[in-house]
Amino acid sequence: MSHDRRESGFKRRTRVADARATLLDAVTPHDRTESVPVEAADGRVVAEPIDAPAPVPGYDRAAMDGYAVRASDTFGAGDRSPAVLAAKSAEAEADAVTPGEAARVHTGSAVPEGADAVVMIEQVEEVGDEVEVFDAVATGENVGEAGEDVADGQRLYEPGHVLRPSDLGLLRSVGLDRVSVREPPEVAVIPTGEELVESDPGPGEVIETNGLTVSRLVERWGGEARYRDVVTDDPEALREAVAADLDADVVVTTGGSSVGERDLIPEVVDGLGEVLVHGVALKPGHPVCLGAAEGTPIVSLPGYPVACIVNAAQFLRPALKRAAGTDAEPFPTRRATLARKVASEPGVRTFARVTLSESDDETDGEADESDGDDDESADALPTATPTRASGSGILSSVALADGWVVVPEPREGLDAGEAVDVELWEVTE
Repeated sequence: MSHDRRESGFKRRTRVADARATLLDAVTPHDRTESVPVEAADGRVVAEPIDAPAPVPGYDRAAMDGYAVRASDTFGAGDRSPAVLAAKSAEAEADAVTPGEAARVHTGSAVPEGADAVVMIEQVEEVGDEVEVFDAVATGENVGEAGEDVADGQRLYEPGHVLRPSDLGLLRSVGLDRVSVREPPEVAVIPTGEELVESDPGPGEVIETNGLTVSRLVERWGGEARYRDVVTDDPEALREAVAADLDADVVVTTGGSSVGERDLIPEVVDGLGEVLVHGVALKPGHPVCLGAAEGTPIVSLPGYPVACIVNAAQFLRPALKRAAGTDAEPFPTRRATLARKVASEPGVRTFARVTLSESDDETDGEADESDGDDDESADALPTATPTRASGSGILSSVALADGWVVVPEPREGLDAGEAVDVELWEVTE
């Protein structure tokens, strides 16, 4: 970075989508895998194709309580002329059903050989060692065939699929006890800044929080964090710290990413590899720096806490997911009515922190200025109230918020009363 660049600041800011695409082009999914018990695989990324080793169910099963019969033995049965069949004894119920016989079955139990239908218990009357069937059944009626749920050899999941609790149940149902998954990406988190201390700050000092926050986000997003000690604003110390962690899948630094005299990270990244993007059309947090060295992507986040978090969500998260062999899904959203106007600079994507409320007591009447969204009743939506403290250094403005509203680049702010999507970015994934 030249002295001129420091004096002039950012003359050009890259759009968020373009910056993210540039970063992701520098991320190569790692190929490390491990075998884990199915019950421990929630949220893990499938490493190899998974095929069912056995069908589910593995046998023809009764779909309800009743009697297993040969369907042809019930033809013509009705309320006035029931079909009369011999009831198999409890000891012989598992034996093959021969013509003229009926075997008691329960929901989920195996249908005996020879039977091809089940008569519901409500349509049967037991009379001694016989059963009277008052309703004819067709072949296959009330019977779940073997492989009805999952066929033998059926492809269940492709590599890159993120396993969910329901997936784990399916894997166990086909008889799998372990599954091959990608190891969590390793992310080195390096907080920087000579003003940072662990505790008891004196004048001009602040407690280090960005590294803690980012490392916990890494864990929540499916990675393993190497949470490093604070590195002071010294070029050689910073270079050594970053270089030491280039064996990680992603390196992320916090602080020192802008264009001031003490913002040394871009120079360090450029010296070790290449700066891909420096300065993004995003608020808060435009001085993010994205680069790569020795094949490892480097995400340098701004030091202001809110800017750090916003940029981590926009750049670190998708890079981590790509390293794991998958893609970052959009954050869950909730539709809400905006309580107050949100200002935004055209050409800049703005993230406005908001709190959600089911009442409009805090809207100061401003929500009545608009009819809301054409497709929804504004009265039925919760209220999204922008936080009063909105500076990029006000950590409480994001820590106490429920989410943020994204103002896209073409918009010059959002109006009070407008229906918006609130991104619930901190919901557990």
